[in-house]
Amino acid sequence: MNPVSENPLLPPIDEENAPFWEAARRGELSVQRCRDSGRLIFPPRSHSPWGGHREPEWVTVSGRGSLWSFVVPHPPLLPYFAERAPYNVIVVALDEDPSVRLVGNLVTGEGETDITAIDPAAIVIGTRVRVVFDPGDEEIRLPRWVVDEVS
Repeated sequence: MNPVSENPLLPPIDEENAPFWEAARRGELSVQRCRDSGRLIFPPRSHSPWGGHREPEWVTVSGRGSLWSFVVPHPPLLPYFAERAPYNVIVVALDEDPSVRLVGNLVTGEGETDITAIDPAAIVIGTRVRVVFDPGDEEIRLPRWVVDEVS
């Protein structure tokens, strides 16, 4: 069975985003960078929106950032999501370029998969976070986020 059809949270892997998912399997957060301007690019695309529109290169970033926004979905939702609600969905602005933002979930620690474990009242915009990767699926390791006690 196709893991994406079983879990609609899992994106299809294609030519443009495959390097992102390969890095995630290694426990690294990678994004594209424009070869001309040096600006980071996310989500992945075949050509840079800046510079000479050449194919972007992939670079590993620190995986650290700030919680930029969040929502806590509640039913009514599609059945797959309603079974898990309420849960958090956060947007993280990367340290390397705060205009590059990734979506994920805030979890309590590395290796944790419960996206409902954190009380939504405890989620604060501006909190320092770092990426961890969901250990679950063999093909796709989803980026999750934990509070970064070190930064």
